[in-house]
Amino acid sequence: MLSKKMEKALNEQINAELYSSYLYLAMSAHFADQNLEGFANWMRIQAQEELAHAMKFFDHIIERDGQAKLAAIKGPESTFKAPLEIFQAAFEHEKYISGRINDLVTLAIKENDHASNNFLQWFVGEQVEEEATANGIVQQLKLIGKDAAATFHLDIELAKRIFTPPV
Repeated sequence: MLSKKMEKALNEQINAELYSSYLYLAMSAHFADQNLEGFANWMRIQAQEELAHAMKFFDHIIERDGQAKLAAIKGPESTFKAPLEIFQAAFEHEKYISGRINDLVTLAIKENDHASNNFLQWFVGEQVEEEATANGIVQQLKLIGKDAAATFHLDIELAKRIFTPPV
């Protein structure tokens, strides 16, 4: 059974994950407007991943006899600039989410909630991957600079990403 503190924190994380999904969907829309379909695809897949993460938290709360409480989701930023700035913002957002996950782990330990701590370890590993992937694209975009041909090539590569639901 979840403590009230843990339940509240996990519900807040559902909201943060849903916001992340909204944010990446807004970024996808921006890229689609710029005819960068590969970039748009990458962000759309990222939005799907964040929604799946929210559902993992939702299911964990239910499985632990808690009450999932959904709150209003803040609207994301909707005006964006160049691909590099967008991916830098995505990288910063992933670092923010990593901090939230770390705080949840700390709370689970403090609450002596071994089941939630175990559950959260998947997210600890996932966030390492999320940060590394976003940062990798940031570094590629820095190398590319304003080279249109290289941007086009990266767009083609990003179009290959497919959604694989988490286990």
